[in-house]
Order: sequence, then C-alpha cells, then structure tokens
Amino acid sequence: MPNPLLEMTGLPPFQDIRPEHAEPAVDTVLTENRATLESLLSSGGPYGWNNLVEPLEAMEDRLGRVFSPISHMNAVVNSEPLREAYNNCRSKISTYHTELGQNAELFRAFTAIAEGPEYQQLDTAQRKVIDDALRDFRLTGIDLPGDKQERFKAVSQELSRLTSRFDENLLDATHGWQKSLADEERLAGLPESAKGLLRQYAEREGLEGWLVTLEFPSYFAVMTHADDRPLREEIYQAFSTRASDRGPRAGQWDNSEIMEEILRLRHEQAELLGFANYAERSLATKMAESPRQVVNFLRDLASRSVALARHELDELTTFARERDGLESLQAWDIGYYAEKLRQARYDFSQEELKPYFPAERVVPGMFSVVKRLYGIDIREVKGVPVWHEDVRFYEIRDNEDQPRGGFYLDLYARPHKRGGAWMDECISRRRLEDGTIQNPVAFLTCNFAPPVGEDPALLTHDELTTLFHEFGHGLHHMLTRVDYADVSGINGVPWDAVELPSQFMENWCWEREAIDLFAAHYRTGEPLPEALFDKLKASRNFNVGMFMVRQLEFSLFDFRLHLEYDPARGGRIQEVLDDVRAEVAVVRPPEYNRFQHGFAHIFSGGYAAGYYSYKWAEVLSADAFSRFEEEGIFNRETGAAFLEAILEQGGARDPMELFMEFRGRKPQIDALLRHSGIAA
Repeated sequence: MPNPLLEMTGLPPFQDIRPEHAEPAVDTVLTENRATLESLLSSGGPYGWNNLVEPLEAMEDRLGRVFSPISHMNAVVNSEPLREAYNNCRSKISTYHTELGQNAELFRAFTAIAEGPEYQQLDTAQRKVIDDALRDFRLTGIDLPGDKQERFKAVSQELSRLTSRFDENLLDATHGWQKSLADEERLAGLPESAKGLLRQYAEREGLEGWLVTLEFPSYFAVMTHADDRPLREEIYQAFSTRASDRGPRAGQWDNSEIMEEILRLRHEQAELLGFANYAERSLATKMAESPRQVVNFLRDLASRSVALARHELDELTTFARERDGLESLQAWDIGYYAEKLRQARYDFSQEELKPYFPAERVVPGMFSVVKRLYGIDIREVKGVPVWHEDVRFYEIRDNEDQPRGGFYLDLYARPHKRGGAWMDECISRRRLEDGTIQNPVAFLTCNFAPPVGEDPALLTHDELTTLFHEFGHGLHHMLTRVDYADVSGINGVPWDAVELPSQFMENWCWEREAIDLFAAHYRTGEPLPEALFDKLKASRNFNVGMFMVRQLEFSLFDFRLHLEYDPARGGRIQEVLDDVRAEVAVVRPPEYNRFQHGFAHIFSGGYAAGYYSYKWAEVLSADAFSRFEEEGIFNRETGAAFLEAILEQGGARDPMELFMEFRGRKPQIDALLRHSGIAA
C-alpha cells in the first residue's frame, strides 16, 4: 500500500498520515540508510566532504523528514496506536544512531578528513560539522571496548523508552483528572471569559455546568482568580501530584521509578564515557566550562535575589492577613493573592489587558515587529495540510521576496495534546545536491485558552510573552543562512545558548512602540490606553524576586540531581529537592507536592543538567537587548547586526564569539539585574 511518509516531497501530508504508516516508513529509511552507508564506506577512501559528509547529511535529512511528523503528531494529537508506533520508531532510531556513533570505519573516515588537506579548504561551517561529529563519536562510545559499546547501546535504548514513558504518564495524568461543577457560586472571582471556557470544556464532554481540568488555561484561571479556597487547594493538589505516588490519582501513572531509573542510566552512561557524573557529560556540548562554574553562577544569582524574594513574600503574607484574615499563606494562595495585591498596588490586573490582546491581532502584530527589526515578510498560506483545524501555516520571505522558511502555528490547548509551549523542527535548511536550498520549516506550539463562544482567543500578557519566546526560537531555526543541516538553525548550538534568541524576543512585549503594532480592544479597536500600559510597565518587576528564586530552585535541583548522583544511594530526588528549597526557596510547598514528577524539561525534554540554560541565556539576551535600548528598539542597523551575528549563524560558530561580534564585548550581568529590578 502507498505510504504518504515515503512519498512526500514537500510539507508533510498530515491529513493522510496514519499510525500504521509510521513503522514501515522508518524501517524502510533505516534499511536504505544502512545500505547507503555500507556503499559509501566500501571504497576504503580517500574520503572527503562530497563523497562522505554530504551523502550522510542527505541520509539523516531523509530520516528526519519521515520521523518529524510522527513525533510531532504524537505530541499534539496523541492516541494509543500513534503512541505505540512512535515508541517503536524512536527505539529503532536510537539503535541506529548509536550504531553510527560506534562505527569504527566511519570514525576513521571522519578522522582522515579532519587530518587531511581538504579540511583547511572547507568553510567554517563545514569544519564545525566535522569537529562536532568527531566529538559526538566519542560521546557515543567510539573509544569503548566492544562489551561496553553494547552496554552503551542498551542504555541508550532504555533511556529512549523511559523518557517516552515519563511523557506519556504526565499526559495521561493531566487529562485523567477533572471536576464537574453545577454551582456557579464556586467559580466566584473567575472572569466571565474563564467561566465561558470551563462551560465550553463541559459541553465538549457532554456535561452540564462547568468543567475544571488540569489543562493549563483552566488550572491558571482557578489558581489566580477563584475566591473558593478549598477549590484552589483541590486543583493545586491534583496538579502538583500528577504522575506521582500522591494525590487523587496516587500511583495510577506514577513516574517515581521511571525517574530513578533515568538518573541511574544517565549516570552509568556518563561513567562509561569517562565522566564522573552526568552533569559533566552534559557540559561536554555546552558553553559552560565546568560544573563548578554553573553552580557558582546560580548561587550568585540566588545571593542577589533571596532577600528580595523573602521581602515580597512577607508583603504578600501581610496583605492576605489584612485583607482576609488569612493567618497561614499556603502554596495554593500565592497566585490568588499575588493577583489581588497587583490589583491593589497598581490598580491593574492581567485580566484587564486580555481584551487588548486578541490572538487574531497579536499574531500579525508580532510579524510586524520582526519586519521592522529584520525586514522580513510573513504571510499565511492557505490549503496546507494540518493536523487540526486550529493550525495555521505561514511563509517567511526576505526583503527581496525570496522564501526563507515556513512554520505551523498551533496555539490552543485541547485534549490529547502535550502541555506547555515549544518550537520543534519539521525541516532543516541545507543545500541540496543540485545546488538549490531546502528551506527550513518549524512547528510552533502553545497551549493558550481557545476562543470562547463568539469571542476570539484573548491572551494574557504572560501568554503574549510565551508566544514571542517561542517565535524567537522559530526565527533562530528559520532565518539561518548556514547550508549544512548539522549546524543550521538551532542545530549545533550549545544548549545553554539556544535560549538567547527566544528570551531576547520577549523584550518587545514590554515596549510601547512594539505593543502599539497589535494591542487593540477586540470589540472597539481602541488602542491600549496609556494609563493601562504605564501600570503594566510599573508591574513588570512585581514579585520578580520570587520568580527568580523559583527558577533558580528548578535549575539547582536539576543540576545537583545529575552532579551528585551516587549509585549506592540512588537519585535521592526528594532529598535533593528539599535541600535546594532550604537553600533558595521562600515558598515551601506541602509535603505531598510532587513537582518533580511532572518536570518534563529534565526527565524527557532535553534539558537534563541543562535547565540552568534559561538563566545563563537570560544574561546574554538582556545584554544583547541593552544595545537596542541604547540605539533604538527598532533600529534597522542594530536589527541587521543581530540577524547576521546570531540568527543567521546557527551552530556554525562558537556562541561567545558570535555574541562578542554583536555586542563588541563579553556579556555582562548588569542588564539582567537592571531589567529584573535587582541591585547589582
């Protein structure tokens, strides 16, 4: 039977792809790739770019093009058959990549190129591809004896299985709890838009009244606005115990043993490669030079932030006591009273902003921001096959009307869709054998509240910032000028530098000149009032200390978990988390809280011993934006300099070198502290 995954030449035909197509397609490509590799190596050399590296890139691109839509659909339209197919494919691909990394003949061929006369004739990006490949051979166990290579391969396969299982448990746990409400009084305090959403959820399930779920728009609305404290506590407990041994679904989708096994296997894999721990292994591909440097960086930020965070919590506690006689402020009270204090202090709430941020205006407005920065046009393309009716496809064109890339935009939360927001690759940029360019394509995914009734989707300012963040990742992927897939876009970029373009884009969400390009009341068309914008700006650093130490808690927990792992003692996950909280946290959650069981970033999302990257890159992004503050936030020369030095370079050059090319010096922490309202 015809298989659309094998027959596609352009964008994936999502309307035709079925779970049963996945494994046969991946099996076919893996068989073809193995045969091609054998043929390439059969000559015995001499090897060069054209007769080895370029054909290998084409092989990898073919595999990526086939697996990318399978992986993406598993995240956004999950089903049991698709889940099974995805896991089987992922296991086979993991085995295949380990085989490549342990192929001694292939390693010798790359070594010969690196040591031969052609290497010096290659351009910078080509040499980076070869250098990275040699590094990755060693990180896949090329130097290990045969028995240890086999063990490395088995560990890699098992880690692939376990990280998928972690994600599946979290997805099932998130969608496995809901609470039907018939009494509207229990929703007192919620804005009408939020109540409309919960009514829409109920109608979706064929229920009367309102339905509270653990999808983020529902969770956030209740935790931020519900006057009903027991309701807040109930949903907090359900959310904070997802996929764990506690809470209303205790043990049903428990990630406890999976997390322990993931940590054990990562440590074993690191030791096989000669590292003392997985944190050291993680830094082998990052900007940071040593675990000590990372820990010192995080603790330095903590020393600057903890006192402010404690002061903010004291203010919040006093406010709750004076307002409602609350003697003990609990974790499920923080969001609620923070919003009430924000309203009292700034005469302003996030909810007041939402009518001015309709998604249907925000999206084209965001495109206007990047047009002014980089001279690119973004337009919707109709008729492109998608996986859900809400999804849109856009094309990017440069100022000469030449295509640069494209992206799918999937904004709204729904059942069978993984939570959170992310950018992923659909197609990578590379130069084809005929000399033409394969343009990059990205998936941009969020989980905002969908349109309710006749009203459009309305974004909070936090959601606006999330959208700009993910679009920054997308621009990094799509605006690359590098012609080799291994170092184009986000490929080959150290993980602790990959957040620079995303966090950089967030800055325009706070600038009047940028906001005026899209902020208008969805009913009247009235622009965002100056008084409301001033309140937004004034509240920018509201509870910034508490937010900072929360992120530092996540970062230190992740890094110490992987740095201090001891096989004799196990992961000590709760113990490490409790210890980190004692050091930097100001809000102590209840004993049953199992945040770690849903920490997908580090257990399944690629940020293991790397969550610190958000803060590391925030220093870079704040400092980069400070040049725009000095020269004009829409200064085209400055925009062109950022485009050329950062976005277009992909992973072809060292990120510190690129940053210094743009900024004229090494990064400084001052801008981050100033933006955060923290004294230097």
